[in-house]
Amino acid sequence: MVTAAGPAFEQLPPSGLQAGWRRAVDQEELHRHLTTLEGWREFTTQDPAPPDLLPADVLAGLGPDERQDYDDARLDYHTRMTVAATSTLRTVVHTGRRLTLLNRHAISARRGLILSGPAGTGKTTALTQFGKTIEAIDRRQHPGVGGRIPVVYVTVPPAATSRMLAVEFARFLGLPVTVRANITDVIEAVCGVLIDARVTVVCVDELHNLSLATRSGAEVSDTLKYFSERIPATFVYAGVDLEANGLFNGTRGRQIAGRFGVIETVAFPRTEEWTGLVTTLEEALRLHHHRPGTLEGLAHYLHDRTGGMIGSLSHLIRGAALDAILDGTEKITRKSLQSVKLDRAAETRKSKPAS
Repeated sequence: MVTAAGPAFEQLPPSGLQAGWRRAVDQEELHRHLTTLEGWREFTTQDPAPPDLLPADVLAGLGPDERQDYDDARLDYHTRMTVAATSTLRTVVHTGRRLTLLNRHAISARRGLILSGPAGTGKTTALTQFGKTIEAIDRRQHPGVGGRIPVVYVTVPPAATSRMLAVEFARFLGLPVTVRANITDVIEAVCGVLIDARVTVVCVDELHNLSLATRSGAEVSDTLKYFSERIPATFVYAGVDLEANGLFNGTRGRQIAGRFGVIETVAFPRTEEWTGLVTTLEEALRLHHHRPGTLEGLAHYLHDRTGGMIGSLSHLIRGAALDAILDGTEKITRKSLQSVKLDRAAETRKSKPAS
């Protein structure tokens, strides 16, 4: 079997530079590179505990370098923080898990799942957390068994061609792809590895980069369909407003609609769940002078500011937490939240005055 830790992918740094390059990025960046097997495994296996807040007397006794290290650890923590188990995320994980079981013995016509909705509504978070759940289940069921790749995570490149998509799969696996390799060779290599590695779920993000109205987009769709027929796995797609983008139009679109269920991700309404989400994020903060309940009391303001978009909410609270550490205030207030710039959509969205 070809192992996923095989030769370097052609677009990565030359092999002579790999040792130094890997040392530089292993701890700092690979957890962000979900579209490589190493990065994906880093993401699914590493769940660092929140840093403890030091007592005031211990904090006062730290030297300059020790205090910098302490603050740097908290800064890094707040760039990630916790993932709140929203109703949407729970629905995706439950539905996806059910599909993997239904597809377990299917010979053909396996069913898939599509996550579609506006930007910032948690599609990628739900997709990756579902993949992480499948990884954890596979490790529990097959302890100590090497060579398994239960989950693949790839993104559809902008203006993708079928070869570009096939290369994305190869890049995830670390398979060598030369300029001269044709798409059939790449697909055969990918399918061979994934079948041998007992893949269970294939996650394909950024599906809105695929347009069935173009020839190349139609070919990408055909390539995904071919992968789904060859690889005995559950395919889960995610993208921005896919129905409005024509994903279900025409013959190919009807084929997709006939095999995939759709979960629409939307902005959160101003309900108890929204307040609970704010509270969860607040409880995850690691700031010395933040008064518990402050953000919960600002739940309506936060909803007005973000329009109920979980991506904007996470950015806002994490950004304010970083500012609180950097400026030494160690707390989040309404004033400090107002100083954090959000995405253009959130900033220009009409909202009612906060109550």
